[in-house]
Amino acid sequence: MTQQEAARGYPLAGLTVIDLGQIYNGPYCTFLMAMAGAKIIKIEARGGENLRRRGVVGGAALPFAMLNSNKNFATLNLKTERGRELLRAMVRKGDVLVENFAPGAMERLGVGYETLREINPRLIYGSGSGYGLSGPNRNYPAMDLTVQAMAGIMNVTGFADRPPVKAGPALCDFFGGVHLYGAIMTALYEREKTGIGRLVEVSMQEAVYASLSSNLGLHYSMGNAVPPRTGNRHGGLAEAPYNVYPTRDGHIAIICVNETHWKSLLKAMQREDLLVDPRFADLKRRVEHMDEVDELVAGFTEQQPKKALFDLLMGHRVPCAPVRDLDEVVNDAHMHARRALEWVEHPMYGRVCLPNSPLRFEGVEPMPIRPSAELGRDNRSIYGDWLGLSDGDIEQLIEQEVI
Repeated sequence: MTQQEAARGYPLAGLTVIDLGQIYNGPYCTFLMAMAGAKIIKIEARGGENLRRRGVVGGAALPFAMLNSNKNFATLNLKTERGRELLRAMVRKGDVLVENFAPGAMERLGVGYETLREINPRLIYGSGSGYGLSGPNRNYPAMDLTVQAMAGIMNVTGFADRPPVKAGPALCDFFGGVHLYGAIMTALYEREKTGIGRLVEVSMQEAVYASLSSNLGLHYSMGNAVPPRTGNRHGGLAEAPYNVYPTRDGHIAIICVNETHWKSLLKAMQREDLLVDPRFADLKRRVEHMDEVDELVAGFTEQQPKKALFDLLMGHRVPCAPVRDLDEVVNDAHMHARRALEWVEHPMYGRVCLPNSPLRFEGVEPMPIRPSAELGRDNRSIYGDWLGLSDGDIEQLIEQEVI
């Protein structure tokens, strides 16, 4: 490693991001940027952003803590002219602005992209939305649930003989946030060459579409007929075995994607006699006899304890995993060893398990987690130290309910 390489720090160090994100989509995008070294100034309304306000309900405070580590917290009332003036002052000094309001909301406030680019032509303006900034559906209300329904996720999730169900995780919100991060990084790369920023936008519906590839393959193979929900089987019904199978004390997921995997599974099952069975001779015929394959595998797995079965199949290099509950995942020794998860003493929520960024950068350890903070904690440092306002100015902003 050269001296120059050894001196490298986090790749986004020196970048300043004005974060107007809310709930999951925008905040996850800026969380990834924070953990890559960017300075994130999280701007919230005086009552807090929606996810913070949910904190009064059950465990809803944890998601806010998960997505807002390593940020600086300021409040700002954008419905006042003085509030908009302060945002424009931040934009003059910032590099990136991120928002995931409904399309047109920023324009109605007088701080849309066309206005802000006049203030700072180098600004990268990242906009996340449900259906995009253009098109006939742009104004549809977009939450993860409604986008799952609109995008087809819900229709392909569940079992054929039961109603559609939503995917458990908030896929659309987080797919949107990850793609928005990618779009902003792409625009920053361009700005390094041209010196000019641009607007980038990501639709949650569009971000999640490619994940339907297996299901769309089945749709295509059926002459564009609507395929059935496939439960825990492959979305395109193109792999066997591919399912979740019972064990004596739970369930295990097993998939064989090539002939070596299938042969290894039969060896683990001590059923190598089936290697010459014409029903299972290759993938095409196993798919044609999918019910028989599943019956065969389930008959074996249901007799085994989950942990012992997993160890056996791992010994034979069969792709599989025990179906774990959330408490097992939160306490995953592998994730904690990699610092992907860390137990943190949070100033507001107590001892909580928080994620680090999945993005790793050679030469630096994962960013130490600095927990999310109270509403407006950094108002004085942001408006005073960074923007240069006096103590009297800040007191006036408080009196005028601007911050």
